[in-house]
Order: sequence, then structure tokens, then C-alpha cells
Amino acid sequence: MKKQGLWILLLMALAVAVLSGCSSSGNKDGKLVIGIDDKFAPMGFRDDDNELVGFDIDYARAAVKKMGKEVTFQPIDWSAKESELNSGRIDMIWNGYTITDERKEKVLFTKPYLENSQVVVVLAGSSLSALKDLAGKEVGLQSLSSAADALDASPIKAELKDVSEYPDNVLALTDLKSGRVDGVVIDEVVARYYIAKEPDTYKLMEESLAPEQYGIGIKKGNDELLTELQKALDELNSDGTAAEISTKWFGENKVLN
Repeated sequence: MKKQGLWILLLMALAVAVLSGCSSSGNKDGKLVIGIDDKFAPMGFRDDDNELVGFDIDYARAAVKKMGKEVTFQPIDWSAKESELNSGRIDMIWNGYTITDERKEKVLFTKPYLENSQVVVVLAGSSLSALKDLAGKEVGLQSLSSAADALDASPIKAELKDVSEYPDNVLALTDLKSGRVDGVVIDEVVARYYIAKEPDTYKLMEESLAPEQYGIGIKKGNDELLTELQKALDELNSDGTAAEISTKWFGENKVLN
């Protein structure tokens, strides 16, 4: 009986070890899983052929190559991004992920790599031009995004008629186009992408809500991966690769050194 009990304990220990390996996204075996919002142009989105493209996609691929690893991009529910990371289903959050004090309590961040701000997009023919003009109006935004944080911090929030939350920016802009909301709070880099595509449909309001910076989020406790990734990003800056990727997507080098 004692021998049988010992075998049972050994089998249980082996099962725990196997499950522990499966619960992590596998960065120990040279593979990294990056969680993204695949409707966040021009940072990460699907093109006409349903291929994942964008600045963050190219930037991540280049960094992971520097690290000598392989990458898989995993579309996730953006409202559950930190849960996905902390559960081990992904190794990084990398897709226009704004650095905030609240998020710093949940994840590790790389150094900021891109400046951004939260802005309001309205229809091209709209008479709305300043934040005060939103009083009594309805606005839309992506759920649990930094757009929501920026709006919560603005005095105009208390004067709005209603705020509609959406799973992604595309749906919010669709409702703006159809007239169901009067404006959309959104990342400036995303707003400028859609305005460039449809200049007769959208325009930016004159005032922005909040400046911010993008970083890459890594699970707390995984300092080794953070150090390795930051080293790769620094190398992409120094060898000019980051500037090339930025110029491809933004027409200029916007990457922070």
C-alpha cells in the first residue's frame, strides 16, 4: 500500500508539472503569444485578405526575431486583456496599450514607445468643434479602454446625455456614421487612420481629452522577459528598424527613443 501510495503521489506531481507547463503561453520553449485587438487600425488589424497587419504587428515581429523566438498573435476580448495575461494564455499585451497608473498595478510595462492622445471624432459636416459642444450629446467609445478613462477624467462627462460602450472602435465609428451617436472618443492614431481613409465622413474636434503613451504589458513577476524584450526594442531603435516601420505606417518616425 505504501508503494502504491508513493506512485500515486509521483503521478500527481507529474500531472501538476504538465498542467503548469500548459497554463503558460510557452515563452520558455522559444514561442511567445501576443494578445491583440485585431480591429485597432493602424496598430493591429486585418487587411482585405484577412491577414493581420499594422505598426504593432510589424514592430512585434521585428522585436521577437531579435529575441530569437517565434510569435503567435492571439485576438482577445480587449476588456479582458489583463485577465488573459495573468492567466498565462498570452505572454504580452501589445496593441496600442496605454500606460496608466491603474494598469501598472496589474502588469509590468516596457518603456513607452509611442505618444498618443484621446480625441473626439465627429462627422465631417458636424457643427461640433469644442468639447463644450458635447453637452447634451451622446458619445461612443471602446469598453474598458483608455478612452473611457480619459472621458471619466473630463468635466464634460457630467454634461453628456449618454455614453455608449462598444467591443471595438469599428462598431463605435459605424454608429457615428449612422447617426446613433454624436461623437466617438478614440485614440488619435486610430482616428487619423480612419479620417485619412474617409476624409469626407469624419473629422477631429479641435480639443483633445488626454495625452498618453503606449507600452507593452507583461505579466508581473516575469522580469526576465521584460528585460529581454526591452533590449530588443532598444536595438530596433538603434539600428533604424523601428524608424523604418514607423515611416511605413505613419509617414514619419514617431517611435520614442
